[in-house]
Amino acid sequence: MLAPENPRNEVERLQCLRSLSLLDTDREERFDRITRLARRLFNVPVATVTLVDDDRQWFKSCCGAELTETSREVSFCGHAILADGPFIVSDASQDKRFHDNPLVSGPPHIRFYAGVPLVYDNKYKLGTLCIFDHQPHSMDNDEVRDLVDLAKMAEQELSALHDATIDELTQISNRRGFIKLATKSLENSHIHGTPFSLVFFDLNKFKDINDQFGHQAGDNALKDFAFLISQSFRSSDLFARVGGDEFVVLYSGMAEKETRQAIERFQQMVDVFNTRQNRPYQLSFSAGVYTLPAGKMMNLDEILAKADSRMYLSKMQS
Repeated sequence: MLAPENPRNEVERLQCLRSLSLLDTDREERFDRITRLARRLFNVPVATVTLVDDDRQWFKSCCGAELTETSREVSFCGHAILADGPFIVSDASQDKRFHDNPLVSGPPHIRFYAGVPLVYDNKYKLGTLCIFDHQPHSMDNDEVRDLVDLAKMAEQELSALHDATIDELTQISNRRGFIKLATKSLENSHIHGTPFSLVFFDLNKFKDINDQFGHQAGDNALKDFAFLISQSFRSSDLFARVGGDEFVVLYSGMAEKETRQAIERFQQMVDVFNTRQNRPYQLSFSAGVYTLPAGKMMNLDEILAKADSRMYLSKMQS
């Protein structure tokens, strides 16, 4: 068996995927109707809309089988997102990449697989629309085109969701997208007994940048700050622009000491940016940290409010 490699833009791809707030959510008719149509059109037992997470493939829609997820290591879709077009395996039992794959040698006994990558913004292959059968198959050119057309429909649905949870200016999560993701992360932290830290950032002197250099410079400052945040933290961290000049970062599994160390590293990156970039302004920020200890319960609004108040106190003292 050959396990799939990671795409070159894996970190950015995963951040884009998670910004959709779609993983581990309920089934939706918008995706189910596409997999029902694919199953009927190609006369196959199973069709799925699959999202490829860091260590699993998760099925947003699965028509024809009671599947929710499998390991990415054994996934066909992990291979499919490396392709620039349809990825077709006519007989997996005869393919050296898959012949001893547990999904081939055991349930669901895949022989034929065809998947088309679901691409967002012409850059990020978030998953696939795929079909598979327990018997070997081939596809003619018309069938391949039909499968691609259905994948484009699924892409449009993903884009609509993405646009609703992404800040248009900075292209990171907006408040709505963050709330969806953070609520799920908070639940997982409680279940697994791990700490949960949230940092509330405020971009200092943002009004001065707008007043002195114009609104375009202000927009650029926000984009610069968002870019630095996106480059500074772990791929598992959640970050968002939640207000005009306000940003948040959520560190799941990190206590306060580690979180403050991460903020210090971020400060160093901002300092380097200010030194190297030819901007008419200097980026600076105030930050407030609130850590929810392992085992303690609190709703997300309360955590945001506590981190916000600590940020405000830090701003007043600076």
